[in-house]
Amino acid sequence: MDPVFSLIDLVIHFDKYLPGIIDTYGLWTYLILFVIIFCETGLVVMPYLPGDSLLFVAGAMAGSGYLNLEILLISLFAAAVIGDTVNYWIGKTAGMKVLEKNYSLVRREHLEKTQEYFTRYGGITIVIARFIPFIRTFAPFLAGVGKMKYSWFITYNVIGAALWILGFTLAGYFFGGIPIVQENFNYIIYAIIALSLFAVASIVVGVFRTVRTCTVDDTREKEKKE
Repeated sequence: MDPVFSLIDLVIHFDKYLPGIIDTYGLWTYLILFVIIFCETGLVVMPYLPGDSLLFVAGAMAGSGYLNLEILLISLFAAAVIGDTVNYWIGKTAGMKVLEKNYSLVRREHLEKTQEYFTRYGGITIVIARFIPFIRTFAPFLAGVGKMKYSWFITYNVIGAALWILGFTLAGYFFGGIPIVQENFNYIIYAIIALSLFAVASIVVGVFRTVRTCTVDDTREKEKKE
């Protein structure tokens, strides 16, 4: 079982092993990073993969001369855009099947509300979700389920990917080499993860409040009709 746990630890905490991976695999590191970012954004079953911290560490490695910044940014940006796009189409096709079959676990009215939400707030949601772990994995999927117009989706997909990749990677590139940052590198990574989790918690609370408000409003509307 040790090899299995070691593999899981490597995947989940890939950012910690990145320096050693660069020494071992050289140019193949760009492809490995591409695959991880693609899976983290493109496969709804893999929201646990590293994202923000990985970008920061990769940027720091580029700042130290271990990786080429231009190649790194292009490969990561491409992975983020393609990943979200694939996730969108998976959601759109799967969503259509759910609507057609009307599964008991997913109510039609919930899917209709999802569609209405992404019609109104889809663009800003796709951009903001980039900076929130777990949410950024599910947002493009739900955008597909909600039938968000693809031309609108891809525009905000590109904007969000650019801001996310440039923000965290360049932060690592410019600040990762500062002595105080290097001396407390682990703490900084933990801080990034903590802030990300706080953001997730805030979103979850907001969603619950929104759902609760919508439920109350629906109840009142039914009472008025009666």
